[in-house]
Amino acid sequence: MSDLAREDDNGEEERDDGAPIEVLEAYFEARGWPCERSGDGEIVGSAPGSWAQYELRGVWRPDDGVLQFLAFPDVKVAADKKAAIYETLGLVNEQLWLGHFELWSNSGLIVFRYAALLDGGDEGLSFEQAEAIAEAALEECERFYPVFQFVLWGGKSPSEAISAALIETAGEA
Repeated sequence: MSDLAREDDNGEEERDDGAPIEVLEAYFEARGWPCERSGDGEIVGSAPGSWAQYELRGVWRPDDGVLQFLAFPDVKVAADKKAAIYETLGLVNEQLWLGHFELWSNSGLIVFRYAALLDGGDEGLSFEQAEAIAEAALEECERFYPVFQFVLWGGKSPSEAISAALIETAGEA
């Protein structure tokens, strides 16, 4: 039984979902990802990917009932590449259903951001939702990391980078 579950009077497992940051912390720990709380409303963790080590950050705003989840794919953009990356971000974001990538102008970092409006305030995030949010963020970072690298280091145009990185293969080699 997980830390977020308990048995009711009939021996049935019952969910005991906590505040969003506590739930994210439990999820990170269950995955074995190092994490650290930076106050009541924020957690920072680290998760491995095939392309990079990703910094994950959850920020809870109880007044608004919003959990912001950020994933940093360890991509820094030099000033001379910003125009190409802005075009790339536009093309990449057209491919997304949830969340978006953006370039933080003050640091030059690319970040994936997802905001969840949680009904129920402090009790509104389940372990399963935390898993879905974190996995979706990592999946999108993994999927588009090569696109950013093709533009920044491979000399490809944004549309060429998207085409090259998103080729779907059929079968196995």
